[in-house]
Amino acid sequence: MKKKITLGVAEEILESISDGVFTIDLDGRITYFNRAAENITKMSRKEAIGRLCSEVFRSSMCGKNCPLKYTLEHGKPIIGQSGYIINAMGEKVAISVSTALLKDAKGKIIGGAETFRDLSEIENLRSQLKQKYKMGNLVSRSKKMQELLEILPLIAKSPSTVLILGETGTGKELIARTIHELSDRKDKPFVAINCSAIPESLLEAELFGYTKGAFTGAIKDREGKFEMADGGTIFLDEIGDMPLSLQGKLLRVLQERAFERLGSNKTLRVDVRIISATNKDLKEMVKKKEFRDDLYYRLNVVKIEVPPLRERKEDIPLLVDHFISHFNKLLNKDIKEISPEALSLLMAYDWPGNIRELENVIERAAILCLNDVIDVMHLPEEIISKNVSRHRDIKTTKQLIEKEVIISALKQNNFDPIKTAHSLGIHKTTLYRKLKKLNIPLPKIK
Repeated sequence: MKKKITLGVAEEILESISDGVFTIDLDGRITYFNRAAENITKMSRKEAIGRLCSEVFRSSMCGKNCPLKYTLEHGKPIIGQSGYIINAMGEKVAISVSTALLKDAKGKIIGGAETFRDLSEIENLRSQLKQKYKMGNLVSRSKKMQELLEILPLIAKSPSTVLILGETGTGKELIARTIHELSDRKDKPFVAINCSAIPESLLEAELFGYTKGAFTGAIKDREGKFEMADGGTIFLDEIGDMPLSLQGKLLRVLQERAFERLGSNKTLRVDVRIISATNKDLKEMVKKKEFRDDLYYRLNVVKIEVPPLRERKEDIPLLVDHFISHFNKLLNKDIKEISPEALSLLMAYDWPGNIRELENVIERAAILCLNDVIDVMHLPEEIISKNVSRHRDIKTTKQLIEKEVIISALKQNNFDPIKTAHSLGIHKTTLYRKLKKLNIPLPKIK
């Protein structure tokens, strides 16, 4: 004969488990609070019982997103919903929650019950794992980039000139900044200048400064980038576009750490580390007499080659998470993730614009996303069209994906048009227009 579990035994079980458990009445006031709940919230049950659960937990899920409120209103349990609470010490604690209805012996609903699990340790492990693939603002798990990240501190500690090679958008300036931040010069200026963005007639004045009257419009003395960077680092981006007429002057700075302002005979001396970068083949330019060989060898003391994104696609999920976090703060969003379907399209794309293009795509998606998941519909057309089918035209491809996404959303929301439109982040009239255009029937409500 099976022994019946008494209320006292049940309470003993609840007191011994590691998950927090509490119950509320129909007014939302706490009626039970176990030992684990005390440990996780840092609040005694004496303080908690009788108070509104929102006052005790101060959770990201309180208010309209309250799992218990949903369970009480719809009669459906919530399983494993993630969020966080602010404990009595003011600390943010990651948790996952599950809910159920609380009924009396006659089956009457008298409140709700919630169990919650402390995910802090898991979050710490996840954070440590991310740190393994991160240095400053550089994030990567690819073998090539990991090898680069390992040697960056060594490069940073040396005074040597660095040449960074890589396609446009691979993050060459970010690597230069990381070298500066890891060096003994980190408290001094980091000054960047794009040699291809400034006309030849103005580049010399930008780099070396000028004196009053050196040319029309020079109404006062002005220091150049090298003077601004004194004691720190100067980053010469797109060095391959520097005109030959200036290359000799730059060579002198490298050799003697000396130069003159435009319109002056006074020699100025600076202590500057030079890091340069280019997406051009400087060796080939030297052969064609388009770049000075003596300058090339002076710049190429320590060479860093940055692989394009298409050669390290394993970095895409990590970079996407990094950019989502960045744009959440910038745009005041609360995007949790990217859908597997959308991520698969990003993984299949060749990224001619490299990391910069990926960052722009995630920024655009974050702006368009009105819920907490970036989906296919938030991606630009060129990514969708190039990866789903190279044999269909762009319009057909986009419509096929859009139709699939809408049907999936309808199923998830029990074919409720209003809820579906909300989950897709579009207006209900837009949804109806798309349903008609894509020939998606709604089931008849009996």
